[in-house]
Amino acid sequence: MTGTPARTLLLWCPDWPVLAAEIVDGVPATGPVAVLHANRVVACSERARAEGVRRGLRKREAQGRCPQLTVVDYDPGRDARAFEPVVAAVEELVAGVEVVRPGACAVAARGPSRYLGGEEAAAERIIEHVAQSCLVESQVGIADGVFAAGLAARSGRVVPPGGTPEFLAGLPVEALGRSALADLLRRLGVRSLGDFAALPAGDVLARFGFDGALAHRLAAGRDHRPLAVRQPPADLTVTAEQDEPIDRVDVAAFVARALAEQLHERLAGHGLACTRLGIEAVTEHGQELHRVWRHDGLLTAAAIADRVRWQLDGWLSGSSGRTGARPARPTAGIIRLRLIPDGVIAQAGLQAGLWGETGEERERAHRALSRVQGILGPEAVVTAVLGGGRSPADQVRLVPWGDERLPTRPGPAPLPGEPIARPGSGPLPGGPIARPGSGPLPGGPVARPGSGPLPGGPVARPGPAPLPGEPIAGGGGRAVSAGRPADHSAGGVPPWPGRLPAPAPAVVLPSPLAATVHDAAGEAVVISARLAVSAPPARLVVGTGRPAEIVGWVGPWPVDERWWAPAEARRRARFQVCLADGTALLLAVEAGQWLVEAIYD
Repeated sequence: MTGTPARTLLLWCPDWPVLAAEIVDGVPATGPVAVLHANRVVACSERARAEGVRRGLRKREAQGRCPQLTVVDYDPGRDARAFEPVVAAVEELVAGVEVVRPGACAVAARGPSRYLGGEEAAAERIIEHVAQSCLVESQVGIADGVFAAGLAARSGRVVPPGGTPEFLAGLPVEALGRSALADLLRRLGVRSLGDFAALPAGDVLARFGFDGALAHRLAAGRDHRPLAVRQPPADLTVTAEQDEPIDRVDVAAFVARALAEQLHERLAGHGLACTRLGIEAVTEHGQELHRVWRHDGLLTAAAIADRVRWQLDGWLSGSSGRTGARPARPTAGIIRLRLIPDGVIAQAGLQAGLWGETGEERERAHRALSRVQGILGPEAVVTAVLGGGRSPADQVRLVPWGDERLPTRPGPAPLPGEPIARPGSGPLPGGPIARPGSGPLPGGPVARPGSGPLPGGPVARPGPAPLPGEPIAGGGGRAVSAGRPADHSAGGVPPWPGRLPAPAPAVVLPSPLAATVHDAAGEAVVISARLAVSAPPARLVVGTGRPAEIVGWVGPWPVDERWWAPAEARRRARFQVCLADGTALLLAVEAGQWLVEAIYD
């Protein structure tokens, strides 16, 4: 592949995830804001950077540098929805806009530079128009190829034709956007893109593989995409006709998933993979909508479905810009949706893994579950999403397969000295479940039948009874404000006091089962208002079943929810018990009644 990449104009909106959070959720971008994904900072505001917050920092370290930091969860759907008005504004001046990612879009520089008076004049005109239309600051870079234009946009430069290799040579290897490769190159003594580009291409391919060879071409200023893309046959386009107009995003997204699977299978049948996707929609009134999405790698079926869902959300929701004026949304529901593989490459150019294609099992499972949804409906296949809450039932939300996996409640923040709850299917070493015949575990002391409370154990000692509306003393004498309005000052995530420690139960019963608990003498075990256990639990009877011997237990974990609203107040205490047959259960006591809430594996 030889030749010079086409001149490309790329518009970039700095800190776009932060701006999108302000546009959609109202989070002020002028304050210290950080967007987190997988507990690491992926974007932050200018004021947060002034306090020392940087991309890649962990949440706790970022909050340590800036205690006033506002934490926002990363949401690519929100970013794409908020970016649609910006793309529409650019499209008012130039044609053929490609969305590289939310916050960046590219066009061929040849046309705008001709009818707008040159490349510099075109860049100034586009920046001014976006600022007036959307009240969004942006920067434009022009260079040979999309990769170099994106880096030039960071400094607002116009790289002269033919000067792209020289421009890239002085940049660090981190500019490639591949952290693992950049770290390896630095350890090998390669620190700049110029040093990397000087390496022999054959040696780079043998040492770093296909992705390393692609990065090597980018470092040398040879943008791979225009050279590898060819115009695909017209029959690769897939279309879905709708009997009823679609005006809801969730319904349109479900149709888009099935269409994405069809497109992916058709491309795979021809040995092709999509790198640039055209999305077209026609409304009931004949209005035509069109957008092109670009991707640095290969668009899988799931990636195609995500981009179609983001684009439909931007069209149908009519997300507002900073002015509050909603962009023109379709005048009627969508009756036709079409996906066009605008750019494809031969899939044979990719090296397969030693045991098959990477992620092949995941893709196969995704296609199978999507087919089940197509037969039985979107609610027939659901997956669990962990979130915040005090009981296991509150912490799990079931969402249809393929939908955004967002929890109903914000996730918990661990309290000082408290174990962090982890999703799991059984007791973990050091967890709070007692094993038969085992000594006290590191996760907490375990009370055994016939023994009194251990020093430092979780059973409350005699003391003053809690006053109405006063927080209950939990295990080890720690005060727990269960149900009190949470303090959201540390990033907007409530601490959920009174929740269970790790590990999480494997099975949560939809309706708790009534049970009775007796001590060694056959008397019913009761919990006083001071959380004192009348006697160590020795036997458990679930419903009308046979008694089971309790060989270990730990608790109570008290919860006093919404004590300020008597009609909604709920007070209970939880125990974890281990039976003689190895079964571990989660029990709760509420209004004097024992209940089985969950089962541990």
